Amino acid sequence: MPPGQFAFPEADHLTKSRMTPRLLISCVLVLASAARALPRSAGEQATLDSRRIAAQVRSEFLHAWGGYRKYAWGHDDLRPLTKTYHDWYDHTLLLTQVDALDTLILLGLKDEAASTREYVARNLSFDRDTYVQNFEVTIRLLGGLLSAYQLTGDKRLLRLAENLGNRLLPVFDSPTGLPYRFVNLKTGKVRGPETNPAEAGTLLIEFGTLAKLTRRPVFYEKAKRALVEVYKRRSPIGLVGTHINVETGAWTDADSHLSAEIDSYYEYLLKCWLLFGDEDCKRMWLESVAAANKYLADERGDGELWYGHADMNTGKRTATTFGALDAFFPAVLALSGDIERAKRLQASAFRMWTLNGVEPEVLNYRTMQVEYAGYPLRPEIVESTYYLYHFTRDPAYLRMGETMFGDFVKFCKTEEAYAGLKSVVTKEKSDSMQSFLFAETFKYFYLLFAPPKTLRFEKVVFNTEAHPIRRTW
Repeated sequence: MPPGQFAFPEADHLTKSRMTPRLLISCVLVLASAARALPRSAGEQATLDSRRIAAQVRSEFLHAWGGYRKYAWGHDDLRPLTKTYHDWYDHTLLLTQVDALDTLILLGLKDEAASTREYVARNLSFDRDTYVQNFEVTIRLLGGLLSAYQLTGDKRLLRLAENLGNRLLPVFDSPTGLPYRFVNLKTGKVRGPETNPAEAGTLLIEFGTLAKLTRRPVFYEKAKRALVEVYKRRSPIGLVGTHINVETGAWTDADSHLSAEIDSYYEYLLKCWLLFGDEDCKRMWLESVAAANKYLADERGDGELWYGHADMNTGKRTATTFGALDAFFPAVLALSGDIERAKRLQASAFRMWTLNGVEPEVLNYRTMQVEYAGYPLRPEIVESTYYLYHFTRDPAYLRMGETMFGDFVKFCKTEEAYAGLKSVVTKEKSDSMQSFLFAETFKYFYLLFAPPKTLRFEKVVFNTEAHPIRRTW
């Protein structure tokens, strides 16, 4: 008999017995008391532990948020060690406030969310004579404004998003349709003709959503063309390189991988199919992931699975490195339905984390030596843990998340905020706390342990900055 369950006599047996009603009630009470005394099932215990850890995540979020509020309010980032602020450009764009807004809402921090939203609506201006990086501004600011608008219905946020979208559109005016990397928000001038698949192809969720909500198809058309133009220039074996010239369409770096500068290109091929029902994106995703699985996947001893680097034209292995950014791929595989491959890759990513107690930016998985030891508070491995727990309900992923959160607090918490690490080996901290800590890392930790009703996973698609977008159109 399973623990915690009891076999009761059939009802007709009770009716025929000499047991009095009072005695029957007493027996039931005894059995109920005994049931409460038994060890809870794994599912019940996981639920109780999840609530406790979710509360801890919320508390640590508030600790970091309090430091930002105290020392950097109204600026892009907090420098946690010197307790000063950092702005990306000549003027603040309120990166942390916009990036954090939907997380404040999901964590149920109503007063903080309301005051932050009001501050953003009243103070954020894009009328700045400065060049900004299109990719980062799109995923953090445009994505954050659109998500917060959908969660609140505050049309001021949608107006800000449309204003920003208008100012970013000139990046697409290249001979190929591939976007320039930088644009001046005031003049519309562009620069940066060498880009990469991630920066060129990680725009359609945000621009496409803006198009749907404003009924202005130009945003969708420009961003989709950019994604298609990257895909069209894949090699004969289906891989893309690291760098490409937006004016000539020629590749300037043939290194292919899932890491920085390519990573979210794959993510958006899949997610734009799911969010918009775009069959072109579906076709491009299926062909691209097949090539990645064939040439980038690296089977090691004892069934280990990693994804390394290869030449985009020949498929020849060029490096056996995997890192914190690559750890997004188990989530994407799980979302696509490839659960078994996702589980194997997540096991490798977690091994990378436990090697030093925190994951490094780059690991050589052949030698298990750290090649770049920094940790800027990245979220990707937490994101994949959340996705895998959602799809499998395996408590192992809760335990994995609990381990990572404990390490995260132990090594990255400061007196009044959180700080990245210069080295996961020495644990020396860096004076940096980027906005994605609030947008992504804390959000995914919280959603992993919070009740499923906190956010209906099946009703949203997360952009690469973890801003949930709902198909409301």
